[in-house]
Amino acid sequence: MEYFRNHPRIRVALVACNNPGAGVIGLASVENVDMLLIEKDRFRHGDAYVADLAGRGIDWIVLAGFLWKVPGRLIHAYAGRILNIHPALLPKFGGRGMYGIFVHDAVLAAGETESGITIHFVDEHYDHGRTIFQANVPVSIEDTPESLAKKVQALEHAHFARVIEETVLNTTVRPGS
Repeated sequence: MEYFRNHPRIRVALVACNNPGAGVIGLASVENVDMLLIEKDRFRHGDAYVADLAGRGIDWIVLAGFLWKVPGRLIHAYAGRILNIHPALLPKFGGRGMYGIFVHDAVLAAGETESGITIHFVDEHYDHGRTIFQANVPVSIEDTPESLAKKVQALEHAHFARVIEETVLNTTVRPGS
């Protein structure tokens, strides 16, 4: 939200969240960004909030720390316009249950020498859509899941907003396409 605060062509118009205690709610309030608290059953088995998003003029969806699988109805309504960030170098360490500290535990248990981030388009499968960007960090034998998480989070902060901007401004898919 901070990165796009005064952007001439992109603005964060809505924060949708399933956790009423999430810190992003306070951040959205400070930034005067509208909030939508979503409910799991409606998201997964109902209308997936497609009409709500369209009614608010939402053109792109960016997932950050969102752990639910995105339903096909929403993926089709926003085809080529849903982005996700994953805390590993996909295709390794992705899929159901691979989030947060679980990813970093798995990277260390596998003896990997590098980890990083993947920014990708969302499709019907967990952590599977076309990769847009990856950045890596070395994994040392001294790393713990927590220290690796900090390294990966630094990559997220360094790259995510810029890659969103480049993708949105350089993608020809538009609403209704």
